[in-house]
Amino acid sequence: MRLLTLMLVVLPVAVGGAQDTAPASTAPAAPAEKTVEQTASPELVGELVKELAITPSQAQAGAGTLFGLAKGRLSPADFGKVAGAVPGMDGLLAAAPAAASKSGLEALAGQAGGMVAAASTLSKLGLKPETVAKFAPTLIKAVQSKGGAEVAKLLAGVLK
Repeated sequence: MRLLTLMLVVLPVAVGGAQDTAPASTAPAAPAEKTVEQTASPELVGELVKELAITPSQAQAGAGTLFGLAKGRLSPADFGKVAGAVPGMDGLLAAAPAAASKSGLEALAGQAGGMVAAASTLSKLGLKPETVAKFAPTLIKAVQSKGGAEVAKLLAGVLK
């Protein structure tokens, strides 16, 4: 019995020092990745995920970033046309990272730096440079399929 007690005390330490570390259950769990269906605009996000081989969260935040830039550069009436072609626009705008918020991108909207700031934000989402370069054209194409050529032209004009 004494040998068994000794083994129970010594074994965890010998196996990896389990007594010196915090139990796994106290560590915060990483947030689960959203599915396309859980995003603000599943059809648009799904198309971006498929075309760019990115995660739904990256697609949603990236679209929100570029739509935020467009919102600051377009007249309210023109942005309304774009928003009308994209179900869930408010959710997409809300999904943009803090750096792409109203104070960030919309402040730069009238300047050439707006697209540079947007590209920087897309990079911070973990997107590769070649994916960042394809993001705006892919987004414009997706919007055109829903809103037509006029709406796509409005968006393309501000995402240069």
